[in-house]
Amino acid sequence: MKVDSFLPPLFPLWCICGTQARRRMMKANICKAARNRFGLGVPVILRNSEETESSTRVLKKRMRQVKNPFGLEISHPGTASVTKGITLTPDCLEDCVLTCYWGCNVQKLHEALQKHVYCFRINTPQALEDALYNEYLYRQQYFIKKNEKEEKYCQLPEDAQVVDFGPVPRARYPLIALLTLADEEDREIYDIISMVAVIHIPDESYRLSCRILYQYLLLAQGQYHDLKQLFMSANSTAPSSCDTSLGERSIDKSLLEKAGLAEDEPELHEENSKDCVVCQNGPVNWVLLPCRHTCLCDGCIRYFQQCPMCRQFVQESFPLCSKKEQDEDESTQILEDVLPGRVF
Repeated sequence: MKVDSFLPPLFPLWCICGTQARRRMMKANICKAARNRFGLGVPVILRNSEETESSTRVLKKRMRQVKNPFGLEISHPGTASVTKGITLTPDCLEDCVLTCYWGCNVQKLHEALQKHVYCFRINTPQALEDALYNEYLYRQQYFIKKNEKEEKYCQLPEDAQVVDFGPVPRARYPLIALLTLADEEDREIYDIISMVAVIHIPDESYRLSCRILYQYLLLAQGQYHDLKQLFMSANSTAPSSCDTSLGERSIDKSLLEKAGLAEDEPELHEENSKDCVVCQNGPVNWVLLPCRHTCLCDGCIRYFQQCPMCRQFVQESFPLCSKKEQDEDESTQILEDVLPGRVF
């Protein structure tokens, strides 16, 4: 008697074809079952459990919380120009010094940032000026008291005879604002010791609306980081981007692309909610990278490998606050909601 007679009819095929043949046969059987259940015109996606488990893993970026003592806003950006000047509003946690450099050389500025990493720390205006080799047209300086939002008006003098900085690409930035800590003891306390803001101001050659192009945070350890905006749906008293006409926004975008400063950032519509965009229940807590959308709660983050807002694949993510901080905030809110004198 032959041994093969005791074996199932498909045994030789399984032995010869191995694992790949078995998987193809299993998928064919599943497709047949799916057609029988859903019909021929219904597309079916097959994915085994191992692939699903590995693909849903999004790296959680390790973050270190630091306190930024510097804040800077442009007041009345619609009226700013090279000839009329600009109004800045610093908001600092400590006494600071605001130094404005008109017509700063682009290449020298970025070389100065590298010197902060490899040579010496830029923690005073003099340190930045030494790194720039005085490659700027005009300098203004103001003392800023802590927690005081006082407007500071900056303008080029008439004898400078500067009406524009030429066509793009430019060799000079219109304005660089440097914020440094005034007290030397504060420089030992904070990780962030200075902030450099690159500000565009419209002129005759380049009419892009006034804005902060870059903000660099310089650390005492010798690093510097480009401060980026998070895209988050939240209650805000700031003017919405919708207030600007579509024509102005399209002009600004084309000018940014011409200068090589445009980023692929989605246009967002402001919503009056801080809730998760998926479940509409949990508070938003997770930032998705690289798109920087802040739109998911702790419960929904585990289910997404693509951003629900822009569909970009999520490479990394990090929470705005830890679970412990959230619990403390909730406890504080409960205490604030309790009526005075109420007994439990």
